[in-house]
Amino acid sequence: MKQAIIIGAGPAGLTAAYELLTRAGVHPVVLEQSGDLGGLSRTSVYKGNRIDIGGHRFFSKSDRVMNWWFQFLPLEAAPQDPGALSRPDPKPSPSAPQPAPDPETTDRVMLVRRRRSRIYFLRKFFDYPISFSLDTVAKLGFRRVWSIGWSYLRASLFPLRPEQNLEQFFINRFGRVLYRTFFKSYTEKVWGTPCSQISAAWGAQRIKGLSVTRAFTHAARQALFPPKPDLRQKQTETSLIERFLYPKFGPGQMWEEVAGRVKDLGGEIHLRQRVVKICREADRISAVETVDADTGVVRRWEGDFFFSSMPVKDLVRAMSQDVPANVAEVGEGLVYRDFITVGLLLNRLKVNGSPGQPAASLPDTWIYIQEPDVLLGRLQVFNNWSPYLVRRQDKVWLGLEYFCNCGDGLWSQSDAQIIDLAKNELEKIGIIDSGSVEDATVIRVEKTYPAYFGTYPRFGEIRSFLDKFDNLFLVGRNGMHRYNNQDHSVLTSMTAVDNIIAGRRDKANLWSVNNEESYHEG
Repeated sequence: MKQAIIIGAGPAGLTAAYELLTRAGVHPVVLEQSGDLGGLSRTSVYKGNRIDIGGHRFFSKSDRVMNWWFQFLPLEAAPQDPGALSRPDPKPSPSAPQPAPDPETTDRVMLVRRRRSRIYFLRKFFDYPISFSLDTVAKLGFRRVWSIGWSYLRASLFPLRPEQNLEQFFINRFGRVLYRTFFKSYTEKVWGTPCSQISAAWGAQRIKGLSVTRAFTHAARQALFPPKPDLRQKQTETSLIERFLYPKFGPGQMWEEVAGRVKDLGGEIHLRQRVVKICREADRISAVETVDADTGVVRRWEGDFFFSSMPVKDLVRAMSQDVPANVAEVGEGLVYRDFITVGLLLNRLKVNGSPGQPAASLPDTWIYIQEPDVLLGRLQVFNNWSPYLVRRQDKVWLGLEYFCNCGDGLWSQSDAQIIDLAKNELEKIGIIDSGSVEDATVIRVEKTYPAYFGTYPRFGEIRSFLDKFDNLFLVGRNGMHRYNNQDHSVLTSMTAVDNIIAGRRDKANLWSVNNEESYHEG
């Protein structure tokens, strides 16, 4: 039996392992650097409270991906949350097989969740995507709204050309005033770089399908022609979807299920194995070498096919043998943004999330913090992703997200210092009283976001070099240095296995995943 060496046990790597076993008759060996399954989609647990790092909605416009997920975690019998939208037609369909039992009695289940995301700005909540309702006008003030409208009209009539950077991309679609009000601060928190220095390619990939006009059109359509319940929401921009699927115990539950199936079918998964060398002969990869993090033992793994979801910078470094100078230069110049999540357990919140709601609750899954006087970028309310993420239902379990660079001032602070910062910033903007915090934890994650600056404009040089290796397949977010969503990572591995089965040598279809406008998200 042929063997595949798969670097990384995240969504892309585990999907590849399962697909190779079940469709291609290839034995997979998965090598994971950390001690966890799921990569960026793992679920961390702190004293019985679960943390979804970055927030992972299970949503795809690909029936193939939706069906694949349902193999492992069936759809709940009925939304357990009275606030959730009605479930789809219970009759079998490509994206909704027979429902599972009640999640109160079954752990292997996918919940149907209502999406609610808002912007927090001027110490007030605004709809996301922004809508110009009477409430929004009242909060912004007539003068600012007039400026936004005039600026948008001007941008529509006289767009900036050529559109080279992200600032120009935003201004052309939303106008200069709306960009400065609702996009600039948050985006620059995420990337740590002025929008004028980020390639427009980031916007083209993430929010190509969204604009003020489309947001208005979507709102009008929802009001005049309420859609039939359909989890696929194929005619809806990704930024505008209103519900999504979610594993009962967070995204890591899905990938633990997949890993269990891979092992049951005879596949191998080895944790704490750091890849240090990629061996090759002519235009084929022959083996990889790893170092065991616990024992320091170096081991060689030979195979017929190789899948890599490791960061491209690290992959190129590991291929040091005869790498062209220009490829090595581009690899070293690739930039990543790192990430800190602070979990805060509270008795109650100070802010009132919506009229008529108690102060102890917010309806949001996440909130974009646009306030420029704090470092906090985004706030998750884990209770609303799944109530089963929280050990005690009388507590509020929050995730505060900070974007930084490994080794910078924020990253290098102690956990206690970061927790104090998180509590003080939430108190400063009026969301909590710091004295209500009962417990807290800090999680640091490296290379969370592959950046679209640095040497990224020359990424084609790396792609041309790596694509010539017939048996090497780059998959996933970091594996392709592309801001893929979870379903895109799954699709890249499915496509790579398709190519192996078909004997296809070129990889154009692999790189076309996540180029379709309907997939993009703001």
